[in-house]
Amino acid sequence: MLTRRAVGFGILASALASCGGAPTGRIGASSPRREEAYPAAPNPAFDAWIAGFRGRAPAQGIAETTLNAALARVGFLPGVIERDRNQTEFKRSLEDYLSIAASDERVSKGRANYARYRGVLSEIEQRYGVEGHVVTAIWGLESRYGERRGSVPVISATATLAFDGRRGAFFEKQLVAALRILQNGDISPAGMTGSWAGAMGHTQFIPTSYLAYAVDFRGDGRRDIWSDDPTDALASTASYLARSGWRRGQPWGVEVLLPAGFGGPFGRGTTRSPSAWAAQGLRGVNGQPVPDYGPASILAPAGAGGPAFMVFRNFTVITRYNNAENYVIGVGHLSDRIRGAGPLRGRFGPDATGLTKEDRQDLQRLLTRAGFDTEGDDGVIGPKTIAAIRGYQASVGLPVTGEPSLALLRRLRA
Repeated sequence: MLTRRAVGFGILASALASCGGAPTGRIGASSPRREEAYPAAPNPAFDAWIAGFRGRAPAQGIAETTLNAALARVGFLPGVIERDRNQTEFKRSLEDYLSIAASDERVSKGRANYARYRGVLSEIEQRYGVEGHVVTAIWGLESRYGERRGSVPVISATATLAFDGRRGAFFEKQLVAALRILQNGDISPAGMTGSWAGAMGHTQFIPTSYLAYAVDFRGDGRRDIWSDDPTDALASTASYLARSGWRRGQPWGVEVLLPAGFGGPFGRGTTRSPSAWAAQGLRGVNGQPVPDYGPASILAPAGAGGPAFMVFRNFTVITRYNNAENYVIGVGHLSDRIRGAGPLRGRFGPDATGLTKEDRQDLQRLLTRAGFDTEGDDGVIGPKTIAAIRGYQASVGLPVTGEPSLALLRRLRA
């Protein structure tokens, strides 16, 4: 997702949707999100809240021994409050989103992990009916294939957010669920780490979703989504999708070619059979009518001149993991790439500044060559590129705007 933060915690998005706070375009714990530190700070009011919570928790089945172990080192995390209150609504274009979600690096790592875990993914598919490349794609977006699982103590994070009160009831529910996980013996208090908002493990389950969907795939008595071995996390993700209605053997969607002058209707509010869409002139990128995978909608997030997609029931199932349209297209496209498909055939046009993706990549390369490092040339204009533009503009006496432009590109090329 790339609203609120670069890559999102999937099941957290679905949960926050119910309390008015769902992200709308991020990419998983890995967008490239840094591991962030949230040190505890003294807070007498928080300590009083914990004391009150201790009195409420036993009525919800939490044993005194669990409370003692879990709350022994609980602390107020002011950085978590700051993060929660300053989730900038920053929505990227689909082109930028896919440049990150299905970057060459993410595709390459996805194929390597798909091959590495092919055996267990096949077992998971047999049990839950969810294809391994789809599970791998969610893993890639949520934690960069386990590289960034989050290091914030979940008990402290959820307690801090429950105490804060902005979504107090929701996060107290997460705190109670986290305590139940500890009580079940799935993980120790020290091992229960995750995101600033309590999303955990390889595929970022919040505690309530963990209790509802996580599975002990090997039958060792623990549903371990935290360890380096991703088996339980991948199986839990398949369990989530299966129980949300996934249909094995059906695509999430397919890229299509729109006929000249096609005016819609676009959007998931309109469904028709693939044959009905074919009668309007829509074809797959191979030039053939799309097979009948059931009722379908047409999406063209970048407008009729950009890539277009015919999407099916499994698209809606992925929205249960994260309801952002860009996220679902990102998962779907990355899963196709992991399985061996090539890039999208449709082309994105110039952005609002008149720059194409290739122009933006050239701009980043030239800025870096000039001594203003953009830390990559993915064509996505983010904070590093803006800072590099500002640095360059200041060095040559231009107004310091941080804004990319064709004029700036021409100057760098000269």
